[in-house]
Amino acid sequence: MKIAERGNPAMRSWLDRQGLRLDAKPYLSGAFATRRLLERLTVEKVPLNEVTAGHAGGIYNGPQFRRVYLTDPEHSVPFVGSKDMLVADLSSLPRLRKSDAESSSLRYLRLEPGMTLISCSGFNAGRRSYVRPDMAGYWSSQDVLKVVPDPGKIGAGYLYAFLASRFGEALVKGTVYGSAVKHIEPHHIEGLPVPRFDVAVEKEIHELMESAASLRAASQRGLGDATRDLFETAGLEDLLDLRWHEQGRDLGFAHTGLKATTLRALNFQPRARKILRRLGEVEHVTLGEVCARGTLGSGVRFKRVDADPDHGAVRLIGQRQAFWQRPEGRWITPHQAPSGIFASDETVMIAAQGTLGENEVFCRSFLVTGSWLDHAYSQHFLRVISGDSRFPGAYLFAFLRSDPLFRVLRSMSVGGKQQDIHEELRTTIPVPVLEEADVERIAKTVREAYRRRDEADRREDQALAKLEEAVVRHAGVSAG
Repeated sequence: MKIAERGNPAMRSWLDRQGLRLDAKPYLSGAFATRRLLERLTVEKVPLNEVTAGHAGGIYNGPQFRRVYLTDPEHSVPFVGSKDMLVADLSSLPRLRKSDAESSSLRYLRLEPGMTLISCSGFNAGRRSYVRPDMAGYWSSQDVLKVVPDPGKIGAGYLYAFLASRFGEALVKGTVYGSAVKHIEPHHIEGLPVPRFDVAVEKEIHELMESAASLRAASQRGLGDATRDLFETAGLEDLLDLRWHEQGRDLGFAHTGLKATTLRALNFQPRARKILRRLGEVEHVTLGEVCARGTLGSGVRFKRVDADPDHGAVRLIGQRQAFWQRPEGRWITPHQAPSGIFASDETVMIAAQGTLGENEVFCRSFLVTGSWLDHAYSQHFLRVISGDSRFPGAYLFAFLRSDPLFRVLRSMSVGGKQQDIHEELRTTIPVPVLEEADVERIAKTVREAYRRRDEADRREDQALAKLEEAVVRHAGVSAG
């Protein structure tokens, strides 16, 4: 029989404990080695379903159902899928029809802070996420398992820390089954052993996770506040409630004064041109002028050479992972790549290649600052670096992350299957000119939001380290 490690061969007795599954995944994933480690703990272990409560015992996903999406916030609710549960910025989530969400068949899919989410279908099956305070009242899809802690038995933050740790990861991913489409069902994880440590230890881990979740919510709120502040100060508050899809489709329009720059109809989209005209009505300079002494271009192309993070490798961030709370890109050696793979502080990155799907990341933006300066970035991002001290990167990000600018950038698409952002048209985007004190206030709000994000990461890492320390101490093995 194929073995995972010479000292840890798959045993016949394991098949009985795994329901006689004959695929290799559960036996070679590290799940059994983790179970053996947890069995050696000198503390109590309880099945997962003994510390959960609520619908279906507190571990459930949901039925398949027809999804009707709306845009009016009054008649819809934010909807979280197996990919969306990983993202940091929840402002662009699709919205499910409210009457469907609150129906008797779906109302139990409503999210509450403290739940642990586990993707249970598709390529990302087995990933975990924590429901933050700002996600209260969101709904989740049937592709997301909900684990609802019983507050009288276990701290929500501690339970998530265990499931998010390397021990929980091995156990959860060891239950994944399927070939082309991966799956996890509630009954597959209900018996996972959860170690119970001293009350003080569990409380400390719980509080660290809870504070991390609160900081993430505060970070998200701060970015929204900065964008709103910018548009209101510039006298452009009417653009904040854009209602893009309620304006009707752009059909049968005419445009005069065409040049050789572009002949693509999408580039003259009336709804986007209306936004550009409105931006041009206030004092402004163009994005090209702001970046004339900076950068407004794509990254360098380069060969990826994989390397071990213990040997000087850096994490390479691609367009998908860039918008996750914690990126999981591959590790490459920077010594065989150009210096342009890194970004300077307060570089605005815009996902610049992709398709026009409503929920795709193409034309979404994020800011590189703080701990994210350590990462490398692929060439698929449009790098926006200010060359004018009046427009710091944090201010530009508050502007470019807005829904009006997302629509404007989308209207500047060029290409076939994979779109890009027109090299000349993007330079013409009007950037509002505000008083120095206003710019600094907005930039300060953005910077504080990103400091909170970094602090949330630090506290989450601290919680996981304390949990691993407790496991190792009570199992009598080394941390490696």
